This record gives sequence, C-alpha cells and structure tokens, in this order.
Amino acid sequence: MSINVGDRIPEVTLKRLREGLETIDTHALFDGRKAVLFAVPGAFTPTCSARHLPGYVEHFEDFRNRGIEVFCIAVNDPFVMQAWAKSQSVPDGLQMLSDGNGDFTRALGLEMDASASGMGIRSRRFALYIENGVVRATYIEQPGQFEVSGAEHVLANLPV
Repeated sequence: MSINVGDRIPEVTLKRLREGLETIDTHALFDGRKAVLFAVPGAFTPTCSARHLPGYVEHFEDFRNRGIEVFCIAVNDPFVMQAWAKSQSVPDGLQMLSDGNGDFTRALGLEMDASASGMGIRSRRFALYIENGVVRATYIEQPGQFEVSGAEHVLANLPV
C-alpha cells in the first residue's frame, strides 16, 4: 500500500554527502518544515536527467520563496547522487538524498521492479508535499509516465 495524504512520513535513515557521509533520520529531516520530496527511478537516467531534476533546479527559488525546502531522492548510493548533482548544477540547498537499499521507498509503498532493465528494485517517479512530517499532497506517476511529479505541476497544485 502506498503513502496517502494525511499519513506521517515513515521513519527510516537515509544517506547524504555534505562535509562527509551523513546518516539522517527522515523524521529529523521533515519535522518542523514544509518540503517537497521528489523521487526519480535513477540518477543519470534519461527522463530524470533531461526533465525531472532540471525542472526542480529551474524552479528551486520558486519553492524557496514559498518557504518550501526541496529534496531529491533515488535508490542510488550517496556518491552517485553527489556526482549527478554536480553534473546537473544543483543549487546549494536542494538536498540530494540516497535511499541506497530502497528502505524508505519500500516503507512508502512506492517501489517498482526494474530488473528487466538491469536496475533491480527502484523508486517509482513521484513527488510528495510534506508539512511537519505529514503528507499533504501526493503526485505519483504511473509507470513510464512523467506528468504530475514535475516541478511546474507541483508548484501549480500545492495545497497552500
């Protein structure tokens, strides 16, 4: 079962690279703030690199101006996420999170099996609007689609 509006974000630890490798708890990450968390099936993959992440880079300040922090997550390791961020000119403040083992993705109920493409278990493409650790809006794509989780659509449909 996937996450729904009104559900609390599940508590799982994620990884990120800043000054070094950090482990961060999702409750610590999302409690006390407004956030958009968007997930991609994989760093450096075609739609993720050409459209999904670039939209959030382009509209990063629009989210910030509304008091919303932006987080990108993928079932990739933190080193891949850092390299992808550099290659995409991700601004400081747009946090790149690693769900390397897919624990958070499974806890959300948003995993997909990409084994046929040699990618194993990955995240479905989605975005969540979160306030103080509680999901206020979901933008979950159907497999192979990119229609509702992009920055422009999320900005236009925020429940604020």
